[in-house]
Amino acid sequence: QVQLVESGGGLVQAGGSLRLSCAASTRTFSSYAMGWFRQAPGKEREFAAAIRWGSSNTYYADSVKGRFTISRDNAKNMVYLQMNSLKPEDTAVYYCAAPGNPYGSWPPTGYGYWGQGTQVTVSS
Repeated sequence: QVQLVESGGGLVQAGGSLRLSCAASTRTFSSYAMGWFRQAPGKEREFAAAIRWGSSNTYYADSVKGRFTISRDNAKNMVYLQMNSLKPEDTAVYYCAAPGNPYGSWPPTGYGYWGQGTQVTVSS
């Protein structure tokens, strides 16, 4: 079982930055790919970014590529999402996620563990 807790959301003006954090409660954290998703009001949840278990590979949605950076600290069981040049359309609840099993395909084809989400609001 993997428990995930996000933090770092908030209100920011367009063009600003935020850094989201996700704490994972598994001793095998380094074996899991990790992902960030987001869900805007009235829209389906969408993929934003993922990082492979070895942390050398990352993968981004086109909508965030070049503005967002995913990273991880395996010693601290943490994954981060640095968000720069934020736009009003980035407003959403952001979720941290892990696949149901360690290792597996890359990029992951499914996620079995989810955090509770953290709200990010970008004002124009």
